[in-house]
Amino acid sequence: MEEPGTQDVTLLLRKWSTGDREALDRLIEIVYPELHRIAMRHLRQERADPTLQCTALVHEAYLRLVGKEEPQWSDRSHFYAVASRIIRGILVDYRRARGAAKRGGGEEKVHLEEAAGPLGQDPVDLLDLDAALTELSQLDPQQASIVEMRFFAGLGVEETAHVLGISPATVKRDWVLAKTWIHRRLSGGRDGPGQQG
Repeated sequence: MEEPGTQDVTLLLRKWSTGDREALDRLIEIVYPELHRIAMRHLRQERADPTLQCTALVHEAYLRLVGKEEPQWSDRSHFYAVASRIIRGILVDYRRARGAAKRGGGEEKVHLEEAAGPLGQDPVDLLDLDAALTELSQLDPQQASIVEMRFFAGLGVEETAHVLGISPATVKRDWVLAKTWIHRRLSGGRDGPGQQG
C-alpha cells in the first residue's frame, strides 16, 4: 500500500485537518488510486452485483470523508483505515437496502483471508460479518479494529500496529483471536474474544 510521497500524504492530511482545501484537492489526486484499490478489494470480496460500480463507491466514500466535520488524521494508514471502514459501511447499507426482503436467499458471500482453520475456507454473508464485527467491537474494540484494518483496508501487521499504537506481536495475536471469535460467532457460538473454550 505504499504510494509515492507517503510523507507528502501525511503532510497533506495534516494540512487538510487545519482547513486547507487546496491540500484536500492535492491529496485526492494522490490517494484516489489507493481508494480505488480498497473499493475493488471490497467489491471482489462482496461479489457485489454489477450495478454497484467501483468508481461510484469511491465517490460516495470521498463525499463522506470530505463531509467529516473536523477530520483528524495521524497519517496515511489511519486515513486508509477510516476510508475502508466507510466503504464497508456503504456496502453494508447497500446490501441492506437491496436485500432486506430476500435475506439469505442467494446472497453473495465473502471469505476472510489468512484466517485460521476453516474460517478462511467457508464463505460468510457480509451482513452477518458486519453484525459479528459490531458485537466484537463492543467486547474488544482493539480486536475489531485489527480485523477492519487487516481484512477490509488490507493494511499489513506493521501498519496496523502503527495506527493503533500497539506492537506487531499484539496485532498478530489479536488477529488470530479475533478471527477465531468471529468464526465461532458465525457458527452459532457466543464465546468472548480470546476465549478458547
